[in-house]
Order: sequence, then structure tokens, then C-alpha cells
Amino acid sequence: MFRAIKYSLSLAAALTANFSFAAWDDLNMSPGATQLSQEIFGLHMTVFYVCLAIGIAVLLAMAFILFKYRKKEGVKPADFDDSTALEITWTVLFALILIVLAVPATSVMIKAYDDQEGDINILITGHQWKWQYEYIEDEVGFFSNLSTSLDKRNNLAPKDENYLLEVDEPLVIPTNTRVRFLITANDVIHSWWVPDFAIKQDAIPGFVNTGWTYVNEPGVFRGQCTELCGQYHGYMPIVVKAVSPEEYSTFIRDKKEAKIQQALLTEKLWSTSELMEIGEGIYQKNCVACHQIGGRGIPPVFPSLVGSEIVMRNKARHIEILMEGVQGAAMASYAEQLSEVEIAAVITYTRQAWGNAETGDGKIVIPKEILDYKTNKL
Repeated sequence: MFRAIKYSLSLAAALTANFSFAAWDDLNMSPGATQLSQEIFGLHMTVFYVCLAIGIAVLLAMAFILFKYRKKEGVKPADFDDSTALEITWTVLFALILIVLAVPATSVMIKAYDDQEGDINILITGHQWKWQYEYIEDEVGFFSNLSTSLDKRNNLAPKDENYLLEVDEPLVIPTNTRVRFLITANDVIHSWWVPDFAIKQDAIPGFVNTGWTYVNEPGVFRGQCTELCGQYHGYMPIVVKAVSPEEYSTFIRDKKEAKIQQALLTEKLWSTSELMEIGEGIYQKNCVACHQIGGRGIPPVFPSLVGSEIVMRNKARHIEILMEGVQGAAMASYAEQLSEVEIAAVITYTRQAWGNAETGDGKIVIPKEILDYKTNKL
């Protein structure tokens, strides 16, 4: 008996020899960056210690009984089947423990699901495979795309600490401000999860779930989509940047000015080289995952753009596909995701790249054509 205990202790010591508090932090929940997340962490640790105490008490009781009443000591077993008093005692005891734990748990859950309007309200929409952020009061918005390079994804370049957790445009929020998130989806079910805010809400088409945060200190906080939403589910990172109210005001002002400038660009006389340069960047960011670097796609799900009749000779249909998407296929509408300039540029790029212009009509698409399409649809 004692030899077995000694062996067990030696094994436990060997397994925990390299264990450190840092390793424990990696295994445990994060306290987060907000008061709510820290309250949730405190509740988690309280329940953990209660469960640990119960487990230790039960194991000690079992060890005592096994040792005290073992056959070697000549103890004769009792002839009863159960003890009503003992069963009532532990039923009442554990019921009281659950009731005591329910009080702080209910308090924290009420705070977590508080749905009152925020000082700032942001609509978050999940798309395959990116996030759209719209600042409701200021009427500005943008898409946030994965920015990890293809070389890193294809193991052609070294990966860094934030591999697959980088975006081209983070969600910017002010500190010391109540921010409410209205979370939905455009296509399939996604899930918006930022552990430092203690927020994990499903983004469901046709429904709006809510969450909120109040960040005291500036910082960068990362999360991911946690609902299996398709082939590139792992390429939907979330990056939230908390800044001072002054920086936030500057950010919103710049976004409003950029929106005005973007509208003016539809009247500019664009050259083929300008559209090709912009279009290549848009293609690499939005299209390459499905249609691949050389435009050959992954047939039959993602058709090849090289030598495509639509791409080379049917400009009207090409524009319609980008604007409306394809019913029943993976091709989504980009009418709200990209500007008129960006749509015109990426269409021009695909009509000129990979030798398509050599046998096609070779014409460019200008932003004014995209604007006219939108106007005629109204």
C-alpha cells in the first residue's frame, strides 16, 4: 500500500518537474481586459476551487475507508445496503453548494447579457470569410480581411506569433466608452469571439445577437471565428484596437473623408495600368483563395477564370456576377463589400491577366459603369 503511494507521488513529481506558473496561465482562462471578463474569470476560479475541494475530500474519504477497513485487518463488512441519513446529508449539502454558487453566477450572467444601447453601436456582419464592421451613428464601415501572406500559409516563409491572426483593417473602438456590438451574418453561421472581452456570440443570418464591452486601457485584442463556417473558416481572424477617444475621433473623421473621396473617384479618368494595379491587390485579398494565384480556380466548385467566355467576352455578365453573386454557388455579391473603383479594377484585372486580353475583347471596366449598374438597379 505504502509502496504504491510512494510510486504515485514519484510519478506525479516527475510529470510536474517542468511545470511552471506560466504553463498554468497557458492552460487556464485569460482574465481578459475588461471588468466583466475579470468577473467571469473570478467566478470560474471560485467554481474551480470548490470542485477541487470536493474532489480532494472525496478522494481522502475513499483512501481512508480503503485503508481503515481493508481485509488484512480482519474487518468484517457491514450487511446494510444503504444509509438514508447519509444520502439525505450529501444531497442537501451539494444542493446548498449549488445554490450558493448560483448567486454570483446569475449576477455575472445578467451583466454579460445586458442589452442596453451603447455610447457607440457597431454592426458586425460575418461573410465567407471576412468580417464587416459598420459604425451605425457615423455611417461609415469597412471589411476586415486576413492579411497573413500566402507564402506563410504555404510554408514558404517563417510564421510569426500572430500567424493567421493578422488583418488589413482592425476594428477600432475608444477606451472608457460603452460599445455595443450587434452581430449577424450574411451567408452561413459564424461566431464572433474575443476572449479578452468575454464575448462569444453566434452570427446567424436573419438574426441579431448582441454583446458589449468597456475597455479601460488602449491595446490590441485578438480573436477568431469559432463556428465552422466553410473551407476557410480558419482564415477569419478578429483584431480589435482600443484607442483613446481623441484617436478614435480622428479615425472616424478619416473614414468619413475617405468615403467622400471614394465617391469622387468614380468620375476620374482611369488608365488601364492604374486599374490593373488596384485590381491585382483586390484579387489577392478577396479572390485568390477560391480562384487561386494563376486564376485557374479549383473546378468544379471554383471555376477557372483563364480563358473564360464570361471573363473575356461578356462584360455585362461579368459585372452582374460581381454585383449579384451566383445563386446556389460559393460566389457572393461584392456590391457592398467593395467600392465602385475596386470592383471595376478587379474585373479589369481578370480580363487582362493570364493572357485573357490576347484573345478577348481587351476592354477595361471603369468605375462609372459600376455606379451606373447600381443606379439602374434602384
